Amino acid sequence: MIAIKARSDAWLGRFTMYRLILWILAILAVYSMVLNVLGWLTFGLPEMLVHLVLCVGLTYASNRLVAVQFKVRSHSESSLITGLLLYFLFWPTELAPTVQVPDLAGVVLACVLASASKYVLAFRGRHIFNPAAAGAFIVSLTGLNIATWWAATPAMLWLLVPGVLLVLYRTRKMLMACTFLVVTVSVVSAELLRAGMAWGSALWQPLAQRPLLFFVGFMLTEPLTLPPRRLQQLALAVVVGVLFAVPYNLGIVANSPELALLVGNFLAFLAGQRGGVMLTFKGSRPLTPFTTEFRFEPHRPVRFLPGQFMELNLPHSRSDGKGRRRVFSITSAPGSPEVTFGVGTAEPISAAKRALLALEAGECVRGTAVGGDFVLPSDVGKPVLLIAAGIGITPFLSQLASVDSARRDIVVLYLAPGAAELAGRDILEASGARVIARVADGSPPPSFIHDAGPGRIDGNSLRELVPDVAERDVYVSGSPANVDSLRAAARRAGARRIHTDSFSGY
Repeated sequence: MIAIKARSDAWLGRFTMYRLILWILAILAVYSMVLNVLGWLTFGLPEMLVHLVLCVGLTYASNRLVAVQFKVRSHSESSLITGLLLYFLFWPTELAPTVQVPDLAGVVLACVLASASKYVLAFRGRHIFNPAAAGAFIVSLTGLNIATWWAATPAMLWLLVPGVLLVLYRTRKMLMACTFLVVTVSVVSAELLRAGMAWGSALWQPLAQRPLLFFVGFMLTEPLTLPPRRLQQLALAVVVGVLFAVPYNLGIVANSPELALLVGNFLAFLAGQRGGVMLTFKGSRPLTPFTTEFRFEPHRPVRFLPGQFMELNLPHSRSDGKGRRRVFSITSAPGSPEVTFGVGTAEPISAAKRALLALEAGECVRGTAVGGDFVLPSDVGKPVLLIAAGIGITPFLSQLASVDSARRDIVVLYLAPGAAELAGRDILEASGARVIARVADGSPPPSFIHDAGPGRIDGNSLRELVPDVAERDVYVSGSPANVDSLRAAARRAGARRIHTDSFSGY
């Protein structure tokens, strides 16, 4: 089972979240046309083709034009995703016997407004609202058209369900999605039961004929419009779920999926790092032969907790198919004048990492989001065990460099191929933590690090190295395969509270 999960994680790691969603939406668009040919949808194939070309083409073109006006580089993948979302939100316009001009104008306006919202309804370079939802909602106020969310069709479920599950697994938002679905299905089903519908139908109807799955898979979990912490995200799922499911009418504004999402977006904006952060590159240095530290000076203070990550927008001309946005763990302590990132730079190096390595002092990149829940307990009295495999040491460096690390009972278990690959030695030594190294090639670690030998870490060996492991909160970081193996070892050693953070595909 672990081997299957490791292979799945490795395959999914080849795609960024944006690229994965783009491919899944494109496949669903093709699938919808196949359903139309088979007679399971009744739009008309010419209407669907025109609708698809209009939504994707116009959103892409208008996004580039607006980006030029704001003198920024457009994010092509994001615009294509927005276009595909609008394809599924609006009913394809009838072309015969006559073109329904108001409906067509509404779709056109929604595409342009969605693109513009990324730059106009934004704060310090970060858009506040989901672009597709913003475009759809504003158009509904004009009366030209209204979003029907026709992707909520039973025939679409055959590919929609696996596509949504794949996205939620890749983005680690399964719990948030389940919270939203429990809230919405409960509210809607209760209403249907009161209306006399049978139990089975009352549970099936919300999932099969309302856009809950499409909404939660492709829109609610958009990373740029989410709060940074898991508990905040779960609370947001509850609020949006209630607004989604409970009917209300406030004059010209009535409940709709897009309005529920926009309210949630605004609440998320208030909860997190508001706006992108421009970072000036100051330089880099090797941490190990295969790891490099990159130093940036932020143009304004960056709010983050030790162990969190930042998403960087790294434009590069020769893309490797993974897009421009990549997530890196912050290795500096909060309040430091510089923000640093430790990045694995062993060959083969991705196009984004090559863009990092090619930066010259004084060049700027934008940090587009800060988040993550891989943070130590707020109670500094709780003892912790930090288990790092390779590049997994990076979030721990920020935690060990923080001011409260000296007050914690910390044990660090560091797994590396060789002693030369032990990164952050200065931080490890200065932290005062007990550091244990398992060096695969048998080379001796620095004198302040206890040598655990080259043996494999399993439940028994971990219990020997850290006898009180069951009393500690355990944090495991590294590649997905290493994390799965080390988490299993910690569980066999008696650990009850295990937190994980994995790195792949960047």
